[in-house]
Amino acid sequence: MQDETGTAAPVPTELKADCAQCFGLCCVALPFTASADFAIDKAAGSPCRNLRTDNRCGIHTELRQRGFNGCTVYDCFGAGQKVAQVTFGGVDWRSGSGERARLMFDVFPVVRQLHELLRYLTEALELPAAGPIHSELRRELDRAEALTREAPEELAGLDVSSVRQDVNVLLLRASELARAGLGRGRKKERRGADLMGARLKGADLRGANLRGAYLIAADLTGADLRSADLIGADLRDTDLTDADLTGALFLTQPQVNAAKGSSGTRLPASVTRPGHWTP
Repeated sequence: MQDETGTAAPVPTELKADCAQCFGLCCVALPFTASADFAIDKAAGSPCRNLRTDNRCGIHTELRQRGFNGCTVYDCFGAGQKVAQVTFGGVDWRSGSGERARLMFDVFPVVRQLHELLRYLTEALELPAAGPIHSELRRELDRAEALTREAPEELAGLDVSSVRQDVNVLLLRASELARAGLGRGRKKERRGADLMGARLKGADLRGANLRGAYLIAADLTGADLRSADLIGADLRDTDLTDADLTGALFLTQPQVNAAKGSSGTRLPASVTRPGHWTP
């Protein structure tokens, strides 16, 4: 989101995870494999061994130390509480039948994708430069919001990829309008680029198109990323120390959580500085 100064504004409350209103759905519905991000294997629909009966994580304050980095960078964008309290009316997956639980686990990732789209559409609607397509953005936002309130059976069968395609066309246009004149030249067009481990210290990437770029472990120390489009960019272990991301487009909390940074890193108000970053 953008405020009157052109700086990304805070994300609406309904698009933020509220774990107290959820049933630990991300800890049950989703699978993960033992890796650098997860200490164990877990099948979809199987509760994580760290999930307590009150739906809280038993090692929440020690996730990184225990080898569950992947949990610290995950965000449902408010889908958890929507599914728990709206779609299933506050009935816990433990209370219903096995079939009902499986349906809840099928619905959760669908609503999570819809809420991610709502997050992006809300931000795009706050971009003054995207004014020419605000009516179209509003139409897609209303459509996505309506879909999140469909019955469980309808949500489970939804072709969410088709919805994403329609929205992405508009998000790309909004990005182009917002970055017009800022990202000229071939070096600023990095969409989907493989920049893993790239040495980009102090790079001028203002207004760059970095949609879907692989920036894993890249050195962006002191880089200028103002107004860069970072939708879908992989920022795992990316060094953002002293980098300037003021007004960065479509930057999300999971991306920031996955990166490295410092007190000198300038972030938009739509995200918060992770506690594990260096002072």
